Amino acid sequence: MVLYEYPLNESVRTLLRLEQLVGRLDTLVARDDAIDHHFALATLFDILDVAARADLKSDLLKELERHKAQFQAYRGHPGVSEDALDDVVARIDAAFDALNQTTGKAGQGLTSNEWLMGIRSRIHIPAGTCEFDLPGYYAWQQHPADQRRADLQRWLTELTPLAHALRLMLHLLRDTGMPQRIVATAGQYQQSLAPGKTYQLLRLRLDGDTGLVPEITGHRLMVGVRLMRPDPADGRLRPATDADITMDLALCA
Repeated sequence: MVLYEYPLNESVRTLLRLEQLVGRLDTLVARDDAIDHHFALATLFDILDVAARADLKSDLLKELERHKAQFQAYRGHPGVSEDALDDVVARIDAAFDALNQTTGKAGQGLTSNEWLMGIRSRIHIPAGTCEFDLPGYYAWQQHPADQRRADLQRWLTELTPLAHALRLMLHLLRDTGMPQRIVATAGQYQQSLAPGKTYQLLRLRLDGDTGLVPEITGHRLMVGVRLMRPDPADGRLRPATDADITMDLALCA
């Protein structure tokens, strides 16, 4: 099964983008080749660009507070483990406090590093980081992998509170969705959303063996899925109107 996620508001859209970048960064830093660490830096700069949103930190803090209030409401309910509840609330508190104690925007401390900012200014220029343009950066790329990795991990500590809060918030959000089995008839599915209920994320699981690709749309009143099939001639997606396909859909609030 292939999992597709679709954000139903701009805030979650930004968080999903950040999550992808943070995951890519972790993968690249763990490798040894200088080219991987080059793209790790490029990803780090992408994170700084996305995290520059003025309201990102406050959005994350508000969402963590909201989830904490939801869990606190379960106290005293039969069948709810107080130990498990305490553990989740403690994790939320730790992520909230760490992020709240950071000053300014995520990664702001890195912007005072002139060496890094010199690379940032040229890294998106085609071949803009050649040794004759940035000899200091070229020399750094010749260092042993462990030394480069230590530098990268030191710089990444600036983003640790953001990454922890981001991952926890999205984990809590995903856990609110209960999968339901649906059928896309003739490649189409639509579902009206309950009035007064605000959903933030749609999760769709589709059998990858079908070769179909879902085009997902959604707003506060309705969500829809249109199944598409890549054209073998040019790869363009075309409606799969001949397909009645079963999928699993979850709406997360």
